[in-house]
Amino acid sequence: MTEESSRAAWLRQARSYLRDADPVLARLIDDRPEFDPTAWMAQLPPMDLYGALLFQVTGQQLSVPATRRTLARIEALFGGHLPAPAELLGVDPGQLRAAGLSWRKISTLRDLAGRLSDGRLNPDVLSRLPDDELMAKLTAIPGIGPWTVQGALIIALQREDVVLPGDLALRKAVQAVYQFDHLPAQQEVLAIADKWRPYRSLATSYLFSAAYEPAEAPPATRHSSA
Repeated sequence: MTEESSRAAWLRQARSYLRDADPVLARLIDDRPEFDPTAWMAQLPPMDLYGALLFQVTGQQLSVPATRRTLARIEALFGGHLPAPAELLGVDPGQLRAAGLSWRKISTLRDLAGRLSDGRLNPDVLSRLPDDELMAKLTAIPGIGPWTVQGALIIALQREDVVLPGDLALRKAVQAVYQFDHLPAQQEVLAIADKWRPYRSLATSYLFSAAYEPAEAPPATRHSSA
């Protein structure tokens, strides 16, 4: 079996599981028969774990277009690619500030780069850790929180059971698709997402697709705060 056919078989299995587990999500899946959950990542530059964390840190509190503009300026600063940890440490922080990063984000990225460069963190070891252990290691760094790590788990490591309950776009998508009368809190998102295990990354991709293609979002059952 080729990698492509294996991926297609996994996707069929995951979709079938999610349809059975969640009738609301089932309608979203059936409304998007050609949906490719990895298509959005093809629009991103190649990223290892550090690159994905850089991408996520850059995107903290920014819109998607603003994040991409800043990322493009960072790539231009490093000859058209995202920097490796040693490359980032070798550039004047003022140049990163001119590219659009705040001083707080620059401090976070330099701290992370330093730990990866001097051996305090080993990217190969990190990449093999279970999600919760990797989360604990990386969120010990000031400026890196769960949302930042969760995104990197999906982008760089292709982990299959990740959800981003703190992501505003995802919370709005859950509100729309599940017809909440309020913006759901993180715990409410996690409660819904629990039924998606072990395919929460795929379910999250479908919800993000609804967030950015609202006209295609199917009707769903209403939830209230009562």
